[in-house]
Amino acid sequence: MSTLNYFNLPDVGEGLTEAEIVAWKVKVGDVVAVNEVLVEIETAKSIVELPSPYAGVVAQLMVAAGETTDVGTPIIAIGQDAGADSFKGGPSAGDEPEMKPLVGSGPKADAVKRRPRRGQGGAGVEHSTPEAKALVTGSLPQAKPAGNRVLAKPPVRKAAKDLGIDLSDVVATGQRGEVTKKDLLSYQDRRTDEPKEAGGFYSNASAGSATGDPRIERIKVKGVRKATAKAMVESAFSAPHVSIFVDVDASRTMEFVKRLKESRDFEGIKVSPLLILAKAVIWAAARNPSVNATWTGDEIIVKHFMNLGIAAATPRGLMVPNIKDAQELSLKGLALALNELAMTARAGKTQPADMQGGSLTITNIGALGIDTGTPIINPGEVAIVAFGTIKQKPWVVNGEVVPRWVTTLGGSFDHRVVDGDLSARFMADVAAIMEEPALLLD
Repeated sequence: MSTLNYFNLPDVGEGLTEAEIVAWKVKVGDVVAVNEVLVEIETAKSIVELPSPYAGVVAQLMVAAGETTDVGTPIIAIGQDAGADSFKGGPSAGDEPEMKPLVGSGPKADAVKRRPRRGQGGAGVEHSTPEAKALVTGSLPQAKPAGNRVLAKPPVRKAAKDLGIDLSDVVATGQRGEVTKKDLLSYQDRRTDEPKEAGGFYSNASAGSATGDPRIERIKVKGVRKATAKAMVESAFSAPHVSIFVDVDASRTMEFVKRLKESRDFEGIKVSPLLILAKAVIWAAARNPSVNATWTGDEIIVKHFMNLGIAAATPRGLMVPNIKDAQELSLKGLALALNELAMTARAGKTQPADMQGGSLTITNIGALGIDTGTPIINPGEVAIVAFGTIKQKPWVVNGEVVPRWVTTLGGSFDHRVVDGDLSARFMADVAAIMEEPALLLD
């Protein structure tokens, strides 16, 4: 019997539990060398190419392109012959497998905590709650009878409304019969995981009755969208958000950006007002360090460095890569970093490490023509700044109404860390730089 080496799907990021096989770069019978790219996978955060830890002949491709599989699962077998069929789903009894994760990329397969699969309930296990039974059977619990008002706290009601969930569809486990945060999150997780096909789950009756309607498009929730939804729901529940807004005369920022574009030092570098806002946020956070922090429950971790997150809309969904140690960069260096971040994100090449360890985030909703908004704080942070569109508006200067370039900044803060006076001081400092960029020279 030939010896086959089985390559397990590795954890290419911190805490990765699953990934989708996007495209195989090899086929059965191909001869591969060590570090040759085998496959392209999509994690919850990025597209990643996996190199081969073995040299040999591809014997089996064990997960088909388009399928999602758990970390630690064998995905390819490499041996000395190409006699095995593709997509057999696992090693045969006669093989002598060596299971191996990608070297240096994450925990070994035995150390990975697997999520339970549907249908693995097992005999002799008692599932005492509707939620547990639903997880075992793969079906959602029956909705409560209509006619009675569903009990739920205001934050739960708001989250349900934002998610498009009818609270009467959620099984309540609260002591007084109320729908809890845990109930809603559990319901949302199962709704996300359930296949969107005939006989599957639909969020309301009208959607369910539209089965087969060619005007209805069903998009499976996975990858970036699934991770973003989970993170935003958890953030909205766990961090008490408070938001404030400030109108800013950004006319001098517009003049400054124009001069930078004409400068030979910035030749070939894309420059926009976002550059000045990024510099303003870094400057203001240095003056108000507690907005650059993490809440753990037991302590507040204040970061005296700035990994500045920039929310980026990409073909794969919203991502928030961050510029490491942005406080160390000159204005030109920051401009180059923003250019690189945007190009990498648009190309879908942002790596998991680029989205870890963020300090504070900027979301540029003005690029879409939006004046302002109430952004949700990125998990692990305590502040986010929304940058609205800049447009000419009437503005009072020295008692006269004149046209000025005006924008609105919106900030959301975790009230467990950032009190009202601190959030106001921080936003005022950001606004001050947008109104007079020359302050950065002080």
